[in-house]
Amino acid sequence: MTCIVGLINNDTVYIGADSLESNGYSKVVRKDKKVFKLKNTHNAVIGFTSSFRMGQLLMYATNLLNTKNEYENEINHEYLVTKFIPDIIKLFENGGYGKVKDGEKQGGFFLLGYKDKLFKIESDYQVAESYYSYDACGSGEDLALGSLTTTEYLKDNISPEERIHIALQCATQFTTGVAPPYYILNTKNNEIIKYDN
Repeated sequence: MTCIVGLINNDTVYIGADSLESNGYSKVVRKDKKVFKLKNTHNAVIGFTSSFRMGQLLMYATNLLNTKNEYENEINHEYLVTKFIPDIIKLFENGGYGKVKDGEKQGGFFLLGYKDKLFKIESDYQVAESYYSYDACGSGEDLALGSLTTTEYLKDNISPEERIHIALQCATQFTTGVAPPYYILNTKNNEIIKYDN
């Protein structure tokens, strides 16, 4: 239950998230955010769904992106698949979150924005990079993607933050597991934008 929305605009990735925790029967709005800057880098933003435990492990982990590779601009799809994901698997297992189902290791879903690249990490630890300049995950994913597709035609007249805000509002209106406040961060600076509805 949730909605995480990512968008690339002018060499910057923006990621927004709602604040609801829900099991389908009950709900609570959380103070701890589902979107945050990754520690030890100013260029990476994560927005998560699946489990707050998973998000907390990601939020407080250090050195998930190697600064040497970051400096040399070698953080790309190959780096994420071969270095980042094995470290994530260890982090989850050591933190009591990693699961094994039918002999396959499983985690959860999250978006990773790094500089001007947007990736989706799926529950089987695959690293997806969409053909489009946006992506989403969570129970409101389909509604958010529909909204982003529509506002793509207006992108010259609407800010990336407002596009994400509209996508999160659409997910809230038609999905039981999504609710404000919404928070949006980007890979370029430390600005946090909050929408209360």
